Amino acid sequence: MRATRTLSWLLCAAVEAGCSVGTAPKRATTPVTWMSLTAGEDHTCGLTSGGAAYCWGANYDGQLGDGSTTQRTRPVAVARGIKFATLTASWWHTCGLTSDGTTYCWGSNSSGELGRGDTVASTTPVAVAGGLTFSSLAEGASNTCGVTSGGTAYCWGSNYYGAVGDGSTTDRSTPVSVAGGLTFASLTGGVFHTCGVTSSGAAYCWGGDNVGQLGDGSTNDQRTPVAVAGGIAFASLTAGWVHTCGVSTSGAAYCWGDNGYGQFGNGSWVSTRSPVAAASGRTFASLTAGNDHTCGVTSTGAAYCWGWNEYGQVGASSIDTQYCVFGAYCSTPLAVAGGLAFASLTAGGNHSCALTSGGAAYCWGQNQYGQLGDGSTSHRSTPVAVANP
Repeated sequence: MRATRTLSWLLCAAVEAGCSVGTAPKRATTPVTWMSLTAGEDHTCGLTSGGAAYCWGANYDGQLGDGSTTQRTRPVAVARGIKFATLTASWWHTCGLTSDGTTYCWGSNSSGELGRGDTVASTTPVAVAGGLTFSSLAEGASNTCGVTSGGTAYCWGSNYYGAVGDGSTTDRSTPVSVAGGLTFASLTGGVFHTCGVTSSGAAYCWGGDNVGQLGDGSTNDQRTPVAVAGGIAFASLTAGWVHTCGVSTSGAAYCWGDNGYGQFGNGSWVSTRSPVAAASGRTFASLTAGNDHTCGVTSTGAAYCWGWNEYGQVGASSIDTQYCVFGAYCSTPLAVAGGLAFASLTAGGNHSCALTSGGAAYCWGQNQYGQLGDGSTSHRSTPVAVANP
């Protein structure tokens, strides 16, 4: 029995945070209060109210930042003990912003997306080169962008389709300014494209445009920002794999690009090259896009999701068969089960997570890599609580 317990603790020490040789695993005895969540392709990260960063899920490129490449089914601390103000997760890398605007990134770096001047991956946070300070960050699949306090946009990483926005298709391993001299309030990144909202609410996109995800009425790739058609004033944008959605300043939802899985939420499966009204006329405080699904939260905290639902990422307890073909293509918003009121949502590749106003974290959908953080690898079609670190 003693030998078995010792082996168990040694294994714990090898794969879990908060556990050391000769001591039992340590778990928080009271629920962690989360300040924010961000979902990547197969991993999720969160910040506590004290600015401590934790991640969970897939870790094959070190995107969890804990110094290993070991998959985690519950939150583990990001190495180096840096206190962050915000985090943003993408497919295979993660970045964080400190309160003074310093940016750190970790994980995959095949195209220079960590921004330190090389293409070497890192399993722990590394500082982005150039000495720039940012007020917000956004990530695409293999690129990263930041907005300075003055509204200047910089991007780095993969630029094959022009998603860096500097007028070239050359990958950049350190930040370069986005062409056009626009003043941005925020940015969002898809797999092959980037979009931003200016301080006046105008929407611009650049990069890959194979199905109209740039919203300019064409399917032509763009190496610099082009205006989204329609002249709609947006409060925020969110980019999925090859679709983009936004919330107007009046709370109306619009989407453009690919709608083959019903990710517009307007009752159809028709793709468009410019914005169309989405989510069946509902009004939202914010939207978030996964690979092929979209979620939104209203001003009262009601959460809805729609689109691709193979793994339960829509989070509904019942499926409307009129609008959900085979239960997996849901073209109208469905209420997320559980009756919880959420303050924010974040959509990963095929999973979704949400945060209550009290700082409790829940996730649902695909869980092959433990990206739901509940200590298992079982897919969940309705929200489950994220485990304590």
